[in-house]
Amino acid sequence: MSWPSQLIKGSYDPEDVTFLLKQVEIAPTDIATKERNIQSGTVHYSEMISQERRPDARYLQIFETARQQSEERIAREISGLAHHIVARIDSNELDRRITLCSLVRAGVPYGVLLHRELSALGVDSQHFGMSIIRDRGLDGNALDFIFAKRPVEGIVFVDGWTGKGAISTELTKSWREITGRSNAELAVLADPSGFASMAGSHEDWLIPSGILGANVSGLISRSILNRQVIGPADFHGSIPVNHLADIDISLDFVNRITALMPKYRGGYGMPKPEIDLANLRARASACINTVAGLFDVDNINRIKPGIAEATRAVLRRRPKKVIIRSLEDPDLAALIHLCRLDKVELLENADLTGPYRAITLIEKMS
Repeated sequence: MSWPSQLIKGSYDPEDVTFLLKQVEIAPTDIATKERNIQSGTVHYSEMISQERRPDARYLQIFETARQQSEERIAREISGLAHHIVARIDSNELDRRITLCSLVRAGVPYGVLLHRELSALGVDSQHFGMSIIRDRGLDGNALDFIFAKRPVEGIVFVDGWTGKGAISTELTKSWREITGRSNAELAVLADPSGFASMAGSHEDWLIPSGILGANVSGLISRSILNRQVIGPADFHGSIPVNHLADIDISLDFVNRITALMPKYRGGYGMPKPEIDLANLRARASACINTVAGLFDVDNINRIKPGIAEATRAVLRRRPKKVIIRSLEDPDLAALIHLCRLDKVELLENADLTGPYRAITLIEKMS
């Protein structure tokens, strides 16, 4: 299979990641119109995109504080994931040729870090950024491109975290339909809902990239599947987010963490205690169902749990209410700042948040 043209480049180094995404341009949709279209079902969310919001100085300051406090933890957990992958190669559970497929966009910074660390450990690793879209599945053309070059037994998908499991469930379903194989391998930093096969932890913690967008993910938009710009043989699309180029920290973010990695290369492992993933999934599901019932939410897609998802929903959608575990939680500073800036109702209730520290409810549009 030949190398496709019109790939979006992004702002990472070429050896860090290849985005299997077609560069496209579509007119932005304002948030109110997008929300009405999504909720009415007239237009799928992947067919539209709004211009990405520019973070203010206070927000960037909160991000920088979070980054400084989390870099060592990210380095340790990436090291743990890398060593776990090596152990699974040695036990013949994974092919020696590892292909990391980061789910655009949240998985990309951690795919870059994991690719660098696996390479430092002597693993034959390649890294691609590819699209998965809820209700549409994985980009089959991107997977076909990868299958022509790399063994299917070595494919590991990478994301930043799990929320209520919508994307991980979509991943499993789509992977089975495309390959006929059982569960896809999914590696994440934080897995509070128990849907990943490999995770740095099972806590809902402030992963700093989760509260930013394009300017920490290679200056690309989330993926787009609009048939006006994406043909049957094309990869899913993405738009360059050039209006944030002056505050792009994508490379600096991964470079600073990479510099910390050697100290953990001697064998830092994955967390030892056995985790009951079924119990985690049940707890997460119970939390979502309780919130849905209490606030009369008829579509759980309007519930966005976890610090990252809750924050992104306030940035991109029409939030009605944000439920937080504690107003004093420093990891929620960015989310609380946005809510106060945008006059979004905040409800402090630790009993409702379950395994999460924050949950955003999207406003129902008539």
